[in-house]
Amino acid sequence: MEMRKLGRTGLPVASLCFGGNVFGWTADEQRSAAVLDAYFDGGGNFIDTADTYSVGESESILGRWMRERKNRSRVILATKVGSRMGDNPAMQGLSRRYIMEEVEASLKRLQTDYIDLYQAHRDDPNTPLDETMDAFHDLVRQGKVRSIGASNYSAARLREALQISEQRGYVRYECLQPPYNLVNRTVYEGELEALCLEQKLGVITYSSLASGFLSGKYRLGKEVSSSPRAKGVQERYMNEKDFKILEQLDRVAAAHSATVAQVALAWILARPGITSAIASATSMEQLRELLGAIDLKLTEGDMETLDTASR
Repeated sequence: MEMRKLGRTGLPVASLCFGGNVFGWTADEQRSAAVLDAYFDGGGNFIDTADTYSVGESESILGRWMRERKNRSRVILATKVGSRMGDNPAMQGLSRRYIMEEVEASLKRLQTDYIDLYQAHRDDPNTPLDETMDAFHDLVRQGKVRSIGASNYSAARLREALQISEQRGYVRYECLQPPYNLVNRTVYEGELEALCLEQKLGVITYSSLASGFLSGKYRLGKEVSSSPRAKGVQERYMNEKDFKILEQLDRVAAAHSATVAQVALAWILARPGITSAIASATSMEQLRELLGAIDLKLTEGDMETLDTASR
């Protein structure tokens, strides 16, 4: 497994980050443990989860797995705070009070005394950034968190947070987690990408396979299942432009004897400034396919073809 340094943290993380959103949702505990074992056997070490995933169950499953395997020291553990926990509107946000309460709940569920990367799941416009950054600073000073990151921030708010950290002497966000893939380039490319490169922030992409659209399983004329996820894919991606991108992915994949998903991930990992791409698996077959993306090296011609199709 290729390892890359996460921004300025010095943390060596696998270029393929395992997405823990499936734990307790589309993968029960037994299946979650099996794919985690296989990911680690394949050389992975980077797992991303959040307090809100399955309302805490994702963290709990991961915590039990680390305890049983006695491998906490070999895991780079990333989790998040800020999104609403279940149906309780009071349990969300980035106030000092909520961060301090929720980090303790996450540590308990994860059965650990520290988090390698603690991320703001989304911006909280109702809380001053100074208050948020001060709270994260104290968690790092206390040893409960090693590094902090941001997810779903605009370039303006991310820059403001970085400026506050510099002015106040707080720890700063060392990475960004944006949605990024061949059919959704606009959120990250532009101001956010330029800021991350300028500030030497690590970048961990989520929705790397566009909710499965870039796995190749959604095709013109093929019936879409009635699941909420499939309906979401149909609404967002099943259009003329995105199917043309899929056609080019098919061509590149055939030239490399690879799968569409492997090419889509390889494209992300070849982009400047990208540290790691998050992807999830619920079966051994899916995981083997994801791991195969690591060794796939696209040519300049491949990159140009995909860039042109998706620009």
